[in-house]
Amino acid sequence: MAAAGGRGARRPGLPRGSGDRTVFLFDRRLEQADPDEKVLSYGKDSYRGFRSGVCQAFGIAADENFVITTTNRKEITEDNFSELVQDGVTLYLLQSVDQMLLLATKERIDFLPHYDTLVKSGMYEYYASEGQNPLPFALAELIDNSLSATSRNTGIRSIQIKLLFDESQGKPAVAVIDNGRGMTSKQLNNWAVYRLSKFTRQGDFESDHSGYVRPLPVPRSLNSDISYFGVGGKQAVFFVGQSARMISKPADSQDVHELVLSKEDFEKKEKNKESIYSGYIRNRKPSDSTHITSDDERFLHNLILEERNKESFTAVVITGVQPGHMQYLKNYFHLWTRQLAHIYHYYIHGPKGNETNAVTKLLSPFNNIDIEISMFEKGKVPKIVNLREIKDDMQTLYINTAADSFEFKAHVEGEGIVEGIIRYHPFLYDKETYPDDPCFPSKLNDDDDDDCLIVEKGARGKRPIFECFWNGRLIPYTTVDDFDWCAPPKKRGLAPIECYNRISGALFTNDKFQVSTNKLTFMDLELKLKDKNTLFTRIFNGQEQRMKIDREFALWLKDCHEKYDKQIKFTVFKGVTTRTDLPSKRMQSPWATYAAIEWDGKTYKTGQLVKTVKTAPIFYGTIEKFFLYGDHDGDIFATGGEVQISLEPQALYAEMKIIPISKLDRTVSDKVVKKYIEDEMARLPDKLSVTWPEGDELLPNETRFAGTPIGALRIEILNKKGEAMQKLPGTSHGGSKKLLVELKVILHSPTGNKEIISHISQHGGKWPYWFKKMENLQKLGNYSLKLQVVLNESNADTYAGRPLPSKVFKFTIIEGKPEKFSVGLLDLPFRIGVPFNIPLELQDEFGHATQLTTDIQPILEASGLTLQYGEVTAGTKCIIKGVTAKGCVNNCQGKNFNLKVTLPGLKEDTQIFKIRLQPGPPRQLKVKPDSEVLRIENGTAFPFQVEVLDESGNITAQPKLIVHCKFLGASNLPVYSVDCSNAGTNILTGPVIHVQNIKKDQILKARIEILSCKDVPVVEKIIKLLPSSHAARLQVLSMDGQKAIQIKHQDEINWLAGDVMHNLIFQMYDEGEREIPITPALAEKIKVNWTPKINREQLIQGLLPDVKVPTSVKDVRYCLITYLDDHVSLESAFTVRPHPDEPKHIKCKLKGSNTLQIGEELQSEIAITDQYGNQVQTVTSACVNSLGVSGPGLDKSNLKITWQESTLTMRVEGIRFKPCLLGSKELCFAWREFSDFLRVNLIAGSPAKLQFVDWPELEKPVAVINGRELQKPLIVQLCDQWGNPSPEPNVKISLTKSNNLKIVPSNQQHKTDENGLANLGIISIHAPRGEHTLQLKASYNKTILDCPTITFNVLPDPEKPVRLNVKYDKNASFPAGGTFPDFMVSVLSEDDNIIKNINPARISMKMWEGQSSGIGTSFDVTTFSCCKVKDDKEDGFFYFRDKVVPERMGTYSIQFAFAMDKTNMLNSDQIIVEVVPNDPVRLLPDSLPATPAVSNVRTLTSRTLVKDLCLHVMDEYNNHTGIDLVGRIIAKIKSPYEDEDIEIPQFQGKVSAIEFPFDRGSAKIVSNLVLAENSPGRDSTEYVLVFEPDLPGLKKPLEPYRLSFMFYNDFKKQQQMATLTKERDQLSQSIGVYRNWFDTTNQLVNEMKCQVKEAETRETHLKNELKKHQIEIPQINKMLDQEGVMKKPRRTCTLPNYPKGNQDVLGKIAHLAQIEDNEAAKVISWHLASDMDCVVTLTTEAARSIFDETQGRQQVLPLDSIYKKTLPDWNRPLPHLRNGKICFKPVGNPIFARDLLTFPDNVEHCQTVFGMLLGDTIIIDNLNAANHYRKEVVKITHCPTLLTREGDRIRSNGKFGGLQNKAPPMDKLRGMVFGAPLPKLYATFSGQIDLLQQYRTAVVKLDNVNKDLELQLQSLNTPEMQKKKRELAEQEKSLKLIEQKLGMTPSDRVTESLIQPVILDMSDTPIPPKRMRRETVKKLYR
Repeated sequence: MAAAGGRGARRPGLPRGSGDRTVFLFDRRLEQADPDEKVLSYGKDSYRGFRSGVCQAFGIAADENFVITTTNRKEITEDNFSELVQDGVTLYLLQSVDQMLLLATKERIDFLPHYDTLVKSGMYEYYASEGQNPLPFALAELIDNSLSATSRNTGIRSIQIKLLFDESQGKPAVAVIDNGRGMTSKQLNNWAVYRLSKFTRQGDFESDHSGYVRPLPVPRSLNSDISYFGVGGKQAVFFVGQSARMISKPADSQDVHELVLSKEDFEKKEKNKESIYSGYIRNRKPSDSTHITSDDERFLHNLILEERNKESFTAVVITGVQPGHMQYLKNYFHLWTRQLAHIYHYYIHGPKGNETNAVTKLLSPFNNIDIEISMFEKGKVPKIVNLREIKDDMQTLYINTAADSFEFKAHVEGEGIVEGIIRYHPFLYDKETYPDDPCFPSKLNDDDDDDCLIVEKGARGKRPIFECFWNGRLIPYTTVDDFDWCAPPKKRGLAPIECYNRISGALFTNDKFQVSTNKLTFMDLELKLKDKNTLFTRIFNGQEQRMKIDREFALWLKDCHEKYDKQIKFTVFKGVTTRTDLPSKRMQSPWATYAAIEWDGKTYKTGQLVKTVKTAPIFYGTIEKFFLYGDHDGDIFATGGEVQISLEPQALYAEMKIIPISKLDRTVSDKVVKKYIEDEMARLPDKLSVTWPEGDELLPNETRFAGTPIGALRIEILNKKGEAMQKLPGTSHGGSKKLLVELKVILHSPTGNKEIISHISQHGGKWPYWFKKMENLQKLGNYSLKLQVVLNESNADTYAGRPLPSKVFKFTIIEGKPEKFSVGLLDLPFRIGVPFNIPLELQDEFGHATQLTTDIQPILEASGLTLQYGEVTAGTKCIIKGVTAKGCVNNCQGKNFNLKVTLPGLKEDTQIFKIRLQPGPPRQLKVKPDSEVLRIENGTAFPFQVEVLDESGNITAQPKLIVHCKFLGASNLPVYSVDCSNAGTNILTGPVIHVQNIKKDQILKARIEILSCKDVPVVEKIIKLLPSSHAARLQVLSMDGQKAIQIKHQDEINWLAGDVMHNLIFQMYDEGEREIPITPALAEKIKVNWTPKINREQLIQGLLPDVKVPTSVKDVRYCLITYLDDHVSLESAFTVRPHPDEPKHIKCKLKGSNTLQIGEELQSEIAITDQYGNQVQTVTSACVNSLGVSGPGLDKSNLKITWQESTLTMRVEGIRFKPCLLGSKELCFAWREFSDFLRVNLIAGSPAKLQFVDWPELEKPVAVINGRELQKPLIVQLCDQWGNPSPEPNVKISLTKSNNLKIVPSNQQHKTDENGLANLGIISIHAPRGEHTLQLKASYNKTILDCPTITFNVLPDPEKPVRLNVKYDKNASFPAGGTFPDFMVSVLSEDDNIIKNINPARISMKMWEGQSSGIGTSFDVTTFSCCKVKDDKEDGFFYFRDKVVPERMGTYSIQFAFAMDKTNMLNSDQIIVEVVPNDPVRLLPDSLPATPAVSNVRTLTSRTLVKDLCLHVMDEYNNHTGIDLVGRIIAKIKSPYEDEDIEIPQFQGKVSAIEFPFDRGSAKIVSNLVLAENSPGRDSTEYVLVFEPDLPGLKKPLEPYRLSFMFYNDFKKQQQMATLTKERDQLSQSIGVYRNWFDTTNQLVNEMKCQVKEAETRETHLKNELKKHQIEIPQINKMLDQEGVMKKPRRTCTLPNYPKGNQDVLGKIAHLAQIEDNEAAKVISWHLASDMDCVVTLTTEAARSIFDETQGRQQVLPLDSIYKKTLPDWNRPLPHLRNGKICFKPVGNPIFARDLLTFPDNVEHCQTVFGMLLGDTIIIDNLNAANHYRKEVVKITHCPTLLTREGDRIRSNGKFGGLQNKAPPMDKLRGMVFGAPLPKLYATFSGQIDLLQQYRTAVVKLDNVNKDLELQLQSLNTPEMQKKKRELAEQEKSLKLIEQKLGMTPSDRVTESLIQPVILDMSDTPIPPKRMRRETVKKLYR
């Protein structure tokens, strides 16, 4: 072994043998040791040889203690020597493994690239850019390494990127620092090796990923496993800069390892032909920067200084940053930080991402990742951004603009899993909400051209749907456009096609997909996902569901569209049209038109006023219609469309515009639009101004003669403002138009208006509009002269639908004197005697109509007529009025005449014209026949011929000419009427005239008249009415021999029941009482109601059919004969009543019910009837002697028979039965030869006693445990005196008991039901130990019933807790803040035994301050839960360990509580403890003095530092302590900056220290501390007065008390500063109180949020569990289902079980096991019949106790007396199976009987019992199978007892047969049978109910904590809280100003020495948890 020292010893140059190894050693035991390394060469020696060689090389004595370690601080030992000491390793010599490294060291390393450099070098070029700067992705590689390094951190995972661009600190650098696990020197060496991935770091390689284990699956694969290939970090470093410095410290190391790689160093080595891939790792102590000497790296001193107190870290410092990169990082700081936030979005914000819109953010395990980026530039404020605070990265925008999401999962062949999410970004009103990506600009600039067509593009544009994440980290250059199932369909699907452009998505893959080494692209992701074998499933509510993904996605998309898209609804469809205004023919059609839309909660419809936005110019108009592109046919939603508006005011803009709907102003009001229209309208022409410069003015409505001229006109056009105008005002939409004035003269004639004159005048510029004079107007009539403004080009008199101004003058031209006339139109018709008028038209010489003069009288003439007229009217129209004509016309249609009119005096005086004259109005009535008296038969009608004549005797007619005839002289006579309107003549007739019951002739009068013509006189005629010859009466007779008896109408006839009435005849008479012979025609009209068939021949002879009399006297026959013809309806009726025949039967009837109680009597009535059952009325009382009564069990002792005269019946009394079997009884009644039977139901008698049901052994006391319920309900039955059950309801039953017996329920009144049963329920007994009786009482009809008594033997309850037993070290002391001694708590039952199997959550420990009688009297109660029970402790004890003692000294009460149920608590006795102070830690005054401000002047008060200061020793929690301490306090003055050399003031007497005595924990400074006059010291400087304790009795020194003060040389300045100092102290104290109060409140909110998170996690977990069990929420029927299963009938053991009054009692054997199979249960129960009643106990003592209690009547079996070695093996195979082989094939399904048993409890003990009782007994199907089985088994081994399912037994000795070997039926076992277990469904329901109850509790808890949190958050926003925050800010601002004035150093936190320990007033806030409050109080004193 050889050693060489110094750096000159290089490993490559050492000569050694093939087996030699070289190591490098640094001696760092002492600081004075050699700083250089030593090189040691050695062979393959042992550890001892190597250690001795080291001692020899370094001159170390053999007995000296030292250790040899690796640079990773692993000690070299004999065990690991060969593993750790390898060739070229660097080692340390230290005094101990954890010794601080006194001097830095250098460790040689090699980092040759791995062979993967060649293998994978061609996979990808490094940063392939796709239009993006790759620098952020290079930084992301370094963040990947930090995320992996911090993945195991339990606290904050801090990652810092510092851009050090401050030239004053050195050259630009980029540093990436994390607090991860760090790297050892070996791991740092491996990092430098290129292509050394985590998967190849094995064997000789050690790294931070050693022993790589693939992480477990987590949501979104956020496993931080993203530092992968050993390439990215090196590539990123040298992409950013020229050099990299790696600084790292692992968590378990004292040393920092540092490695530098630089391009300059590589080039230098290459130039010097040195090994390029080798170098040194510097190992040094933390914060040691002595090796940094270059000014270019001055910034490293601050970075290395930050290493202090860091447990582990890694820093990557990149220097030589490329200038282009530096400019990019500076200029685009926001852009690339936003890209990093996008890449690590889900690591920063968790699986759900950055939900900024969420009401409450859930706590996430990813909230501890803190990535902070800071940039430092010279002279600028540092830019610092935390990636968590960035709100505009793309994933945040996607998440927060999405309305809903669709989650899915893809399973790729192998283990590849892709989680996916698709988000829907709805269309809202007028825009898409899909966020815009600056890398993919999708929106064009708004096109303001209102004439162009706007076509909506897709929201997503050409961007792909999915971004791709690998292990939760974005792979930026790989995207997936879509999948088949989410791509837009070729045909229209469930949702509109545009919805497919509103989705974004993300894919999250695990590490089974390959990515490039630079993590920019996936290798094969899209190929694998679109493989046909890839399975897509939907994730719904966290559950994976296999279903058709395309269908699910389409339905989801449709639902999103309907729910979230706030589109425009087009309503009131008008049709489809073609728009020719569009330039593109393809877009011209089809366009659907609508009359209204609904948009953004408003309705826009046709005719509505609107305004536009974003148009040039702004339009105002009225909606005409809406356009939507497409062939639609009804209401539809769309994202947009177009609207056609008519510009307003239309009078100014006669124009239409079509604009996009989105350009409508939704905020404008109608009032604003109308105001704009009114202002525009005022500019239009409004009226005309007309003047007549040359005279001849035309006045309005003037009357003129023909030829009168109209003068010249001068015209001006005026607007509303009165301004003259000659053209339209200019508009922005077109040029202005000139105005003309048009003149028209119009003649108004009856045929229409005729234009006579028309001229148009233009404006002359200098002169106005002008028209010349008009003459020669000669036509008569009304004229209008109209002046109208018209447009220049079109001559239109309207503009935009509004008339232009106009003015009209109306005038008239009249005629001269008359010269001729003509006859005008006559009014037709002309009638005799009716006046008519003759109009005459007179004309002047021009043919104009004129008037007649008054001196001319007309002359009228006509041949054959007499003419007269009344008067002649004068005026324009002359009329001869009242012309009448008389004469004969001989025709209803009239006759023609020539009429001549003459006007004497005219030039043409005569006119002749033809008229047709018709008959005149009616004046008389002519009736035929003419005779005055007319004869008519009663029942017939009479016709009259009538004619209507006018005054000249002409037959006339007119409308409504109706002639009436009214008959008088009798009642109910008809009225005739006839219409003569057409011909004037007609026949007057009507209904027949009929008068009732006339026997002779009767005189009537006929009155004929025209009611509508009162002028026509009435005509009267005499009518003579004769009697009718038709049938009028029907008569019925009965022939008795030759005698006929008349049967009158409604007669009643008595006849023998069942007989027939013969010889009935009838006769008919007319009105004159003349008999009418019966003819066949008349016989056809006769009907009877008693028979359907009638003999017509007998009817012709007058005979009626025979009548059959009814058999029952109650039935009455009603007989009716009717006759009906055209003239009359006749009827005759009679009634036939039957009477009884001779006796034939007897009939019995019971009085009352046929139900009879035993012992009661019954009555019966017997009636004698004829053959038809009619009671015979002829019997007498003598018939009772012939009646007899008989029946089984009949008691005839009281039988009595009597005659009832009133009813002619016999009564039998005293019928009763002897005691016998209840049920139906038959009685026989006999009279003469007749008999009858009655059936009677015999029931139990009246209640006489009570009996218990199903309680057979009441003669013995019933054992029951105190407080427990009886095994079955107490049911009693009412019975009669013979013991028969009596079904008597509502019989009251009461319970009487002794006072010390309590029963629950306490209801002691019960009633029987309809069966006589009373269920007293399952009662629980509460009583002292011993026997107690319970007496039943009842009465019926005031008679006391015989009632039973039940005796209970009450035993103590071993499971009822009655008190708590607490054990602890009662001699222990309780120092403040320490821990309590262990408390051991047990719960004792009534029998003073410890109750086991109690849920520890039910035991709690409560503590409160003070000594009080109960918990409720204290305000602050702290509750502790018990600790986990240790294995070595006895069961039943609960331990409270390591509970913290209160921090405040004083008296405290402790009490333990056991929750018996939700409301009742069992409390222990209170334990009073005295909390004493803890160990002394600091020195504090009674009250903190104000900060002194002193000077060195003469005045004593100005030099006084403190007055009357009392210092005390305090423990950690500010309790007074150290009463036993004695010593001194030394007061000194120091500078606050120890390294600063300044003058120190001195105390009075020029001393630098003053001592004070310290006794009993306090030191009182009575004399004042005063500075010396003219004491040295720097003016306006802060000093510290330090009180140092010198207490020899203390092991640990106390912290001194420090008091800052200000020193001044000037007295005046000192006084000012004293005032400021006092104010500063007050502000500091107030701010401290505020800050601590806010800190406490924030802690409370954070804890509440944690509680909400826990509750939500619990609720979600339970909801998922419910879904796994397929339980819907809410589901309330599980309890009912469970109860239904419980209530289903199943086999139970009715044998009473022995009460378990002792824990050592298991119960009776019959109750220990259950058997499902009925047959097996029967035969096994019978086989063990003698043991079923046996009570099994664990101990012989318990068995003996039961034996003594029952006086030896109860058989018992103690388990500790069983010899268990002979018990059978429970797992032994059947006898026919030996050594795993089947010896023979059995029949009958053999099975061990024990295998059919199930044990509800105590399985192990029950197996012992039944193993002993049953042994190897086998159950088999039947006896034949059993014999066969035994026959075969005995050939190979002993055969046990065989039981068959049919009930047979073959004993183990082979004996079978006989009654003793045959099981009886199940009911013969008297309930001693094993019960059946609960169905499996019961267990299922029980589990589900438990889950539901847990879920309900979780939901209630979540609701409560949410409410508490909401209330707390609301309290933070109250005005009072806001006021406190403002006050704090104001005070902090004031404090800062004061400190600046004082010259004191301001700090972010309040100076701690100034904060007094105050009690915070939190009365208005909830009390935070005690631990939180403790931390708050600590802050007050630290």
